[in-house]
Amino acid sequence: MIVVHHLNDSRSQRVLWLLEELALPYEIRHYKRMDTRLAPPELKAVHPLGKSPVITDGGRIVFESGAIIDYVIRRHGGGRLQPDPSSPAYDDYQMWLHYAEGSAMLPLMLNLYVSRLGDDGEPLRPRIESEIANHLGYLDAHLKGRDYLLGAEFSGADIQMSFIGEIAEAYKKRSAYPALDAWVKRLHARPAWKVALDKGGPYRFAN
Repeated sequence: MIVVHHLNDSRSQRVLWLLEELALPYEIRHYKRMDTRLAPPELKAVHPLGKSPVITDGGRIVFESGAIIDYVIRRHGGGRLQPDPSSPAYDDYQMWLHYAEGSAMLPLMLNLYVSRLGDDGEPLRPRIESEIANHLGYLDAHLKGRDYLLGAEFSGADIQMSFIGEIAEAYKKRSAYPALDAWVKRLHARPAWKVALDKGGPYRFAN
């Protein structure tokens, strides 16, 4: 059985959601952030990086949310939540899986860290704000006229990219991008998302 090593307020919420969408059996092991907001040292017993998300599946350990989503869908999805690998849509699907953490998340994380520097971080803010607007604007333009990233069909790419929209809301930026905002609300209306939220516990980005 798949075991999700779940850290509160983290990307591992996406993994719970994926497993609920696929109606797969799984177990949750909960870990709570320390006062510093870092993951507790107990996670290092699962994987040397001590990060979440990470899953165990039999004797296999898989970390990184994009890799976990890809692994679970390939190994256990039975063809669900991804396009046919021989189709052009599959290439788009893979692009979104990698784009979420490869490019889109970087300026949002920089915004978080630079905000902790106070006045010392001010010289960096214009470039960070420009990059956030660039990525959120790109995503908003792509979603206009589409229910989901690949069109009418919901996929694992939407699960992986959802964190970008959630973090944008945490920074009070999502309302400027109506197609992006509507997409996140559409995702949060899915029954499996709601079940995963109940099982995962309080999640600050559930807006």
